[in-house]
Amino acid sequence: MKTDLLAAGKDPMGAAILDYWQKGKAGRLRVFSSQFDEDEIPVETLFRSLEEMPELEQRALQMAQGRILDVGAGSGCHSLVLQEMGEDVLSIDISPLSVQVMTERGLDARQVNLFDEHFVERFDTILMLMNGSGIIGKLANLEVFFQRMKCLLNPGGCILMDSSDLRYLFEDEDGSFLIDLAADYYGEIDFRMQYKQVKGDTFDWLYIDFDTLSMYASQFGFIAEKVLEGEHYNYLAKLSQR
Repeated sequence: MKTDLLAAGKDPMGAAILDYWQKGKAGRLRVFSSQFDEDEIPVETLFRSLEEMPELEQRALQMAQGRILDVGAGSGCHSLVLQEMGEDVLSIDISPLSVQVMTERGLDARQVNLFDEHFVERFDTILMLMNGSGIIGKLANLEVFFQRMKCLLNPGGCILMDSSDLRYLFEDEDGSFLIDLAADYYGEIDFRMQYKQVKGDTFDWLYIDFDTLSMYASQFGFIAEKVLEGEHYNYLAKLSQR
């Protein structure tokens, strides 16, 4: 697993977040992939309030307890809600500009890669939202991921993670699914972002269906529970050690 941190000059999402924080508006945060057409992330949604969050995210925040680690925290919108609820939360991200914004918003934020073995603190809840499974990158990385979780979780602690099952992209008109089982897992996607003149490097992102997540969790000593299903093949999972 890569344990890299981003530099400011390679941090398009952080640059967009910083612009919005400082100016109240931002340009286009463009997203490219070899598998999909160009897309765009509305930067204002990264600053959403509790009321603006989908039910799935609200449920996760209600369930988070004890010492909480918010992974890939971005602008810190989830951490801010937790802090306002009186919870003890640490926000981490590999983006230096995002960490700058979170710090200025009053959060305990650090530039940390979740897979860096030098990061050894313990938590009761590890929060991974906004397709939080993405940072795992590929199915082959799940063993490393669950081993890291064992190092970071207190006894009785849990991971609250959301993801999406991309099978809908392969749905035929008759409702069947045309998935090439000989190819790479259909939820393994590559992305690259650009904000104004700031271009990021290509990175792997994992969307994982719940049954596959549950199978891997069981293999590595965790129990997966589907807490809530969203409206479009997305779900919130709770992962606890056996």
